[in-house]
Amino acid sequence: MATQSQGIQQLLQAEKRAKDKMEEAKKRKNKRLRQAKEEATAEVDQYKLKRESDFRRIQTTIMGSQGNLATKIDEQTVQKIQAYNANYQKSKESVVKELLNLIYDVNPELHINYKYKI
Repeated sequence: MATQSQGIQQLLQAEKRAKDKMEEAKKRKNKRLRQAKEEATAEVDQYKLKRESDFRRIQTTIMGSQGNLATKIDEQTVQKIQAYNANYQKSKESVVKELLNLIYDVNPELHINYKYKI
């Protein structure tokens, strides 16, 4: 009977050691998972920063050229407005005279469909 209880004790101790080894393995596994997660997060953050810096660089080159384009368009618009105003001032007098001549120069005529009866 002593050998049976001794055998049971050995089994219980072996079971306890196996349980301890399993817990230790789970702890190591969880530690490795946390470490892998942290490394992946760091790698993702680094990649994200790189992509954002690339995006900002490209955006500034494009937006910079768009800003230059906007100033060029504004300058061209001002030049065209000045040219139109100069042309208006130059042609205003002659156009007004021509309109007044057309208004005042009336030649009364009979309409072609008018039939004169005597």
